Amino acid sequence: MREFLEILLTRAGHEVSTEGDGAQALSRVATEPFDLVITDLRLGRVSGQEVLETVKRAQPETEVILITAFATTDNAIEAMKAGAYDYVTKPFKVDELLVVVQRALERRAIVRENARLKEELGDASARGIFAGLVGRSPAMQVLYRLVEKVAPTRSTALVTGESGTGKELVARAIHALSSRSGGPFVAVNCGAIPEGLMESELFGHAKGAFTGAHADKVGLFEAGHQGTVFLDEIGELPSLLQVKLLRVLQERKIKRVGGVKDQEVDVRVIAATNRDLAAEVAAGNFREDLYYRLNVIQLKVPPLRDRREDVIRLAEHFLARFSRDVGRPLQLSPEAVDALSAYSFPGNVRELENLIERAATLSDGPRIGAEFLPERSAGRRARAPAQDAPSLGEGFDLQRHLEEIERGLLLRALDECEGVKKRAAEHLGLSFRSFRYRLSKLGLGD
Repeated sequence: MREFLEILLTRAGHEVSTEGDGAQALSRVATEPFDLVITDLRLGRVSGQEVLETVKRAQPETEVILITAFATTDNAIEAMKAGAYDYVTKPFKVDELLVVVQRALERRAIVRENARLKEELGDASARGIFAGLVGRSPAMQVLYRLVEKVAPTRSTALVTGESGTGKELVARAIHALSSRSGGPFVAVNCGAIPEGLMESELFGHAKGAFTGAHADKVGLFEAGHQGTVFLDEIGELPSLLQVKLLRVLQERKIKRVGGVKDQEVDVRVIAATNRDLAAEVAAGNFREDLYYRLNVIQLKVPPLRDRREDVIRLAEHFLARFSRDVGRPLQLSPEAVDALSAYSFPGNVRELENLIERAATLSDGPRIGAEFLPERSAGRRARAPAQDAPSLGEGFDLQRHLEEIERGLLLRALDECEGVKKRAAEHLGLSFRSFRYRLSKLGLGD
């Protein structure tokens, strides 16, 4: 059996060492690192159970698979308590054993990667970078620690914060530190998908479910099987879809549009919003039961104005990236540093990134001065034009007056964001769908 397994696993691409009894195996384990140990339970003087226990003491991250022809429930329970990855009964099928070996090695790889990321986390205070997040302010250190605690669990998480703070990066950090890191990360912007298509996008559809459904379509939840599904702008989810999402979270099953069978999906859901969902629940716009199901663990991402010590670190991080894009080294002048440090960044990290990209593109030399930054970030923050106070009394129309104010703010946001509606919506703290609706309502749709 030992010689057979050596040939089998070597042909499968693994590097294999063998020993004839438990005592020899223990001497090897004491001096050499192994990813996986496969041992029979009955070995003579030293049993497989003793090998298991010794391996887990000497090399806790090494996986152990026990093989035996004398399987009992008590043996299995005892082995699992001692840290065995799995328990295989003879006679076994070769393919089944290879699957168990592969899964054990995949878990070993995930543990090793998580250890690397945790080491990175421990060094985050010094370097200010952790799993794609940049900053070493106290607020970010608190967030890093919470990400580290949340990541290994299966709990649903809710990431909150203003637009542009980096909520998706937090979700990706949780995924990267989890046991699902080898699986897909599927990001869904609930505010960007038309309501009529959203159910099909999330859950897929069966052929013939509606006009144009010429073939079966895999939904985003199926695509995220054994990974993470990130639902951004969850507050934009229509009420009917809220009901269906609640069922998915409770039962871990989906049903395609037009389908008749439920399909099991193994996904972890992380949601994000810039809204106050508790207030949305109170207003009747969001289901209370779904809110509590999503808000198992909440991670609040601080706005950039609350971690000003991270502004220049972030700016230099973006500058290094855009330096590679433009093909020349770039650095901030003292004037630019002062201007950025004094600005409040209502658009948060995304606004800072856009400012640095613009400055990197427009500058001719290696030095970026304050003149390459827009007026609002160069210490000359643009002010809204003063409006005459309206005369109250007969003929005054409050609704029309408020619409004029709203129209002015929408146009100003579009002007400051160079006509890009998505950025203008974020500038005003609105979802893209809500911004588009307001434009249409006021006759500004085009």
